[in-house]
Amino acid sequence: MLRKIIELSVKNRFIVILAALFITGWGIWAIYNTAIDAIPDLSDAQVIIFTEYPGQAPQVVEDQITYPLTTAMLSVPRAKVVRGYSFFGVSFVYVIFEDGTDIYWARSRVLEYLNFASGKLPAGITPTLGPDATGVGWVYEYVVEGKGYDLAELRSIQDWFIRYQLTAVPGVSEVASVGGFVKQYQVNIDPNRLVTYGISIDEVVKSLQMSNRDVGGRVIEMAEREYMVRGLGYIKSIPDIENIVLKSDRTGTPIKIRDVARVEIGPDERRGLAELNGEGEAVGGIVVMRFGENALDVINGVKEKLREIESSLPPGVKVRAVYDRSGLIYDAIDTLKTKLVEESILVSVVCIIFLLHFRSSLVAIIMLPIGILVSFIVMHMMGINANIMSLGGIAIAIGAMIDGAIIMIENAHKHLEKSGGEGDRWETLFPWLPPVYSLKTAMVEV
Repeated sequence: MLRKIIELSVKNRFIVILAALFITGWGIWAIYNTAIDAIPDLSDAQVIIFTEYPGQAPQVVEDQITYPLTTAMLSVPRAKVVRGYSFFGVSFVYVIFEDGTDIYWARSRVLEYLNFASGKLPAGITPTLGPDATGVGWVYEYVVEGKGYDLAELRSIQDWFIRYQLTAVPGVSEVASVGGFVKQYQVNIDPNRLVTYGISIDEVVKSLQMSNRDVGGRVIEMAEREYMVRGLGYIKSIPDIENIVLKSDRTGTPIKIRDVARVEIGPDERRGLAELNGEGEAVGGIVVMRFGENALDVINGVKEKLREIESSLPPGVKVRAVYDRSGLIYDAIDTLKTKLVEESILVSVVCIIFLLHFRSSLVAIIMLPIGILVSFIVMHMMGINANIMSLGGIAIAIGAMIDGAIIMIENAHKHLEKSGGEGDRWETLFPWLPPVYSLKTAMVEV
């Protein structure tokens, strides 16, 4: 088989050259279109189910949320491991699939079984799927800073402006907010007053829900014009909540929220905090990359979006990067690129010295970059990104490639010498030697 390939290549040199040029162009295209990252993604294909059950103890969350979901996910096709974790008010279920499973196929299967399992959960509880990302999807982290702004205000800027802008960047799966205080209206009810007025907590909750909405009343036609009728009822301030009517007493006097509770603005309950360089609390965000995306393109897109929204931020507020994987990616690429060039030059010099025939050495030297381009073609077709391990493997493979080329070329020259084709290469390079003895023969005799 190998003999036939060599014979066909020798007889069809023009076709071989065209094939080499085609592979070179294809390889260059593959290099520019291959995903780049610093580290390989060796994580399992997994789907995370996140469920909130506010105010419930871990044991209650385990019995009513985690256990029903875990047992339902055991029958998902190609599911290898199902793990459930219960915390205070929160449940996590991890469904890990067999190697080679497409993550989006896995997410669709989990969603089908999740619809079935939702009927076993308490009323009002809605499980959600986690982001379509992996364990190495954390590619960028930033902090929101601003003099004169407290942590609650910075967190509001992050949650209601910056996060939505960055989520729109191609390749971003999620932007998670960390640190600060989540602003909320808090209604602190006095139970003694509730008993006095004969009002239950459910009535207070229902009144709050009913009073925080806009309603429509169709239209009114006046003077050949139509006017839309709207009832504006969204809560915008503390007095709006305090003036919500719960019921009327026997004399017809309305009983309002302020009569039974104290309304104030405060932070949501926190289970942790974020600190920056040991200097105190900070507000930030974590950009999580979608599965299979190009990390470098995603990071550059995030940076570009941050530059676009910089002028839209409140005065004095700025976004500063605290973790940027692109620096590690560029350092890894530059290091491996330098080593590849150095190794290619060193191998080329050794090849020329060993073979002592420049034209024959060119055969092995030219095939080194073409072999590297072929590797990138295969990587692009298989969906393997360029990282430290894959590029390092290419660098190591150069030695094996040149070893085989030297052996083949040396063998070919030996046969040519025996048949009187080109003669001894040593006599060609050292014409001052006696014509009867070549340097190689002299060395053997010595």
